[in-house]
Amino acid sequence: MTVPVPPGARQRTTLTLACLAVGFAAADTYVVVLALPDMMAGVGLNPDELQRAAPIVSGFLLGYVAMLPLIGRIADLRGRLPVLVFSLLVFAFGSLVTAASEDLTPMVVGRFLQGLGGGGLVPATLALVADLWPPRRRGVSLGVVGAVQELGSVLGPLYGALVLALWQWPAIFWINLLVALLLASWLALLRLGARRPAPGADRWSVVLVLVAVGAFALLITEPEPLASLVTLGLAWVPLAGGSVLSAPLTLACLAAVAAFVVRDLTTARPVVGLRSLARLSRYADLPGAALLGLALAGIVLAFATADPEVQVFSPLGPWFLAGSTLAGAGFLWRQARASYPLVPRRALAAPPAWGALLVNFFIGSALIAALVDVPIFARVTEYPDSQLGAALVLVRLLAALPVGALLGGVLVRRLPPGPITGVGMLAAAGSFVAMTRWEDGTLAGAGVGATVALVVCGLGFGLAIAPVNAALLAATKQEVHGVSSALVVVARMVGMLVGISVLTTIGLARYYARERSLPPPTELCPGEVTQCAEYADLLREAGLVQLHTVFAGAAGCALVAGIAAVLLLPRNAPR
Repeated sequence: MTVPVPPGARQRTTLTLACLAVGFAAADTYVVVLALPDMMAGVGLNPDELQRAAPIVSGFLLGYVAMLPLIGRIADLRGRLPVLVFSLLVFAFGSLVTAASEDLTPMVVGRFLQGLGGGGLVPATLALVADLWPPRRRGVSLGVVGAVQELGSVLGPLYGALVLALWQWPAIFWINLLVALLLASWLALLRLGARRPAPGADRWSVVLVLVAVGAFALLITEPEPLASLVTLGLAWVPLAGGSVLSAPLTLACLAAVAAFVVRDLTTARPVVGLRSLARLSRYADLPGAALLGLALAGIVLAFATADPEVQVFSPLGPWFLAGSTLAGAGFLWRQARASYPLVPRRALAAPPAWGALLVNFFIGSALIAALVDVPIFARVTEYPDSQLGAALVLVRLLAALPVGALLGGVLVRRLPPGPITGVGMLAAAGSFVAMTRWEDGTLAGAGVGATVALVVCGLGFGLAIAPVNAALLAATKQEVHGVSSALVVVARMVGMLVGISVLTTIGLARYYARERSLPPPTELCPGEVTQCAEYADLLREAGLVQLHTVFAGAAGCALVAGIAAVLLLPRNAPR
């Protein structure tokens, strides 16, 4: 294994830009929480059609999770910096499509591309840290990456509120486009400076790329000052039928793309190097990546489109899970027989490596209970008419997460990852136990007891971020750090999806059991069945029982994560 060299100014600048990109992409996830009603109106959906708008959120999650292992593997084969630049360009393109959307389908496609680009930033950045620092010096940098990512969850809603106060919702994604292009350009310049290419690079390829991007941008945005002109406006008018595919701008874009492909295949100085993609596709195992992507997509679609207050699965959830199972079995078969599998054999053979995936799965299962059910509890008890007020209760936990991430990064430089993670998960479990005792009025006013529980919970989860990543990277070889980092992110996301489903199932079972034990409303309020306040209060108590059950289950998941961390992650300080 190659020993990392101390990073110079260029490497530190690269990592800083990568962290900014990770934080910005994380913030975009939470921006949509506030912008969703306006986005729905922008594509013709009414506020009561929230279920139809679910793909706007699940599309991002699908892109984030399903393609992550392949992107991580490409980062191992082609380098961290090219993947960072590519991911930012995909994120920028998705932002462009989303901002210009006037219908639901293009908006979902744009959100998928944003998730695809945003997800690819995380494993490439984690692998970049491992490239630049030896195990005993990675802790702080890993903590910074984790803190920046979690900080995005805090700043995202504030950033979204600020933009929406000044402009319309598309401005969020136009800003995304600008920032992503600036970061991608800066990283690309750093890469070119490191490679020092020979003069006379193929300028025609660059021109063709600019023509294709410009034509597509004009086609999507259709700026009124240009499209309304008699002559120039013909560029948006289809030449045959009513399909936009025959519009002159579309044809110009396709022609530029085709010319670029031919040029890149034939020139001595290709920009992309399409001739090398055949070799890349062989070593990246595209069939295996497709099967794993389908398996992950089935899990996302089964769980992410359900309403966690009343549903475990989406209506087609069982079918999605069946397809996911078949695709997962196909991936395992491919993994065992491929000459160059997506995840190199024995890459995760060491207990700390697969143990980090297991620990992160249960961390995600516990964390999602706080992210989803704390705001629900706040709405049931203190903020029945204010979704924003209920969401702000969670800020106490979210603000503590980046602080815990930094603290975990500092500690893992001198202490072993296993005990640090165990302490963090024990703190989170204790906080969930305290939440099982929350009643009406707990969140009222300052809510000191609730605030302590939420802050300690956030610190505990944050404390585990850097140690888990440090244990994984120390237990795997440098040439698989990209795919390993991708899998540890996937493990947490899948844990969140499965965890909320299982915990909601158990909680709903307790709710319905309590509901069946209640006396009928005709006995409590004769003659006033439809407005029986006493029966409504009893149902509300049953709802609190459901939430307490979810919190108890989350405490169990956090304890399992802590025990697994102590047993499987290293119990010696990094060297």
